[in-house]
Amino acid sequence: MALQAASGGLYFHNIDKEPVRNRLMESSSSFPYPLLEDPVALARCRGWSEAVYSDLLALQRGEMSETTFRSTHLWTRAILVLDMTDFTTSAISAGDMGSLLRILDAQKVVLPVLQEHGAVLSHCFADDIFALFEDPSVALDAAIEIQRRVTAFNDSELASAFPTHCCIGIGYGQVLKIGPDLAQGAEMNMASKLGEDLARGREILITENTYRAVSERNDVSFTHHPQDERPFGFYEVGYAV
Repeated sequence: MALQAASGGLYFHNIDKEPVRNRLMESSSSFPYPLLEDPVALARCRGWSEAVYSDLLALQRGEMSETTFRSTHLWTRAILVLDMTDFTTSAISAGDMGSLLRILDAQKVVLPVLQEHGAVLSHCFADDIFALFEDPSVALDAAIEIQRRVTAFNDSELASAFPTHCCIGIGYGQVLKIGPDLAQGAEMNMASKLGEDLARGREILITENTYRAVSERNDVSFTHHPQDERPFGFYEVGYAV
């Protein structure tokens, strides 16, 4: 994103044509360049809200304690991260439009499941789908139902020549209620890693914290994958289709 100096302010191209008045921190001897410290201008890039930028800047300046920041922005949620298999391969084989329609099919199947299970937030980006739940057991129910319905769709006459399968990761715990997904923190990072990198088609992988919250369920099985050479340990969920 290009920034262009303007009289009395700063232009953020593709966001706002009006100059954004900003407060630039004075340069230091070790970093002789200006730093943007205006929360309004920072928020126009849509990373965090103006309020979050204000609190982060106050924390950085020592005007707010980490305890206060966390008490203001922390909440406990279950995080479901879904990735679709073979996105790059399908784009090559089916072309751009075929690949986009493949994503559309998955969204048409998955989003009703999230709604039915009471997701408090859902977000689609490229071939990823993200959702937040209050209850980790409900998040797991949603993940299982997603896998069932995607399988049923792929077995129907509605399926494309390049049907997708879903890889799902679930985290649970305290996260920061900031950013477009209102979930930043370790459990979000691990859920993303599980769903986007470690899980294969039709698999549901959950963090160890999620396992502790749902381990008493007897309708599914859990296989532990210890840390070993992975960045963290996790559990694979066995379920009936």
